[in-house]
Amino acid sequence: MMEFDEIVQIRPYSLDRQQKRALLCERMNTLTKHHQEKCAEYANLLQCLGKDNVAEEIEDVPFVPVRMFKDMELCSVEKDEIMKTMTSSGTTGQQVSRIYLDRTTAANQQKTMVKIVSGFTGRGRLPMLIIDSPAVVKDRKMFSARGAGILGFSILASDRKYALREDMSIDYEGIEEFLKKHEGKKILLFGFTFMIWQHFYKELCKNTHRLDLSNGVLIHGGGWKKLKNEAVEPEEFKARLKEVCGISSVHDYYGMVEQTGCIYMECECGHLHASIFSDVITRRAKDFSVCETGEEGMIQVLSTIPESYPGHSILTEDQGIILGEDDCPCGRLGKYFKITGRIKNAEVRGCSDTYEQK
Repeated sequence: MMEFDEIVQIRPYSLDRQQKRALLCERMNTLTKHHQEKCAEYANLLQCLGKDNVAEEIEDVPFVPVRMFKDMELCSVEKDEIMKTMTSSGTTGQQVSRIYLDRTTAANQQKTMVKIVSGFTGRGRLPMLIIDSPAVVKDRKMFSARGAGILGFSILASDRKYALREDMSIDYEGIEEFLKKHEGKKILLFGFTFMIWQHFYKELCKNTHRLDLSNGVLIHGGGWKKLKNEAVEPEEFKARLKEVCGISSVHDYYGMVEQTGCIYMECECGHLHASIFSDVITRRAKDFSVCETGEEGMIQVLSTIPESYPGHSILTEDQGIILGEDDCPCGRLGKYFKITGRIKNAEVRGCSDTYEQK
């Protein structure tokens, strides 16, 4: 039986289809059995589905609809073992998912994040400019999705600076001081897509002050629905940012609080990639059968990480298309895909916490 500490030693995009499927199937079966034994609600779900804890193929791994994390407390550890509770995004009045982490799962999330992201930013920690306000991470025991994202990426930082003040205005002086301190170094920038657009890009456009972030690598995620409402597509987003502050290296990512750590990074070709720590399956809404490559369907995500809650196989409320496997021009092995939107009539999530304009 392969433990997670063995999996995390493997390079994130180094296994071909056959190798990865064997690894994932073994790990998924281990986690399914573990959660069946430790979480009564999950065991009841398997019983209702008529599923056992052994899948011959990864497509047979039973999945939990993501909304169940909003309706139930799904936890596979004792309450005194919970060190952190994370909550999903959601607009005012919506229920949020609650994800319970013990020390092992939290540590594995961090290890995975470092392995995946360092393949895009390089080895070693970087000075990090967070395009958000420090107010979002004040409650260290109850993380929102936005706060969890910031804290998750912060483990990659040698030094940190928030680009926005608590009133969401740009801290020009603080940023310039930070850039001067790290002059000549590569800078990691992180933020949520809509926040970057609304509170950074738009404000930079209004101001004659120009920031030089040409040494920056920007990683961003979430919030595309709001940008599409403003007719902003990914390529325009990148081009506009380059115009106002010189950023030329920009990577989107797909992820969710229900599977923190296993993010899907956008490569240089504009494709989202599944690492060896995770996988994506698309399913037809009418019968949950598996879609063909190139066919749009509901996104199911698999993760090797979760041990403190049954989140290793989740059916999301997102739609997407698997574009290929092991043959992306960027050279990374594994499936690559794109997200096309939300399932019709699904709750509208916020951009990794909806930011309500006051």
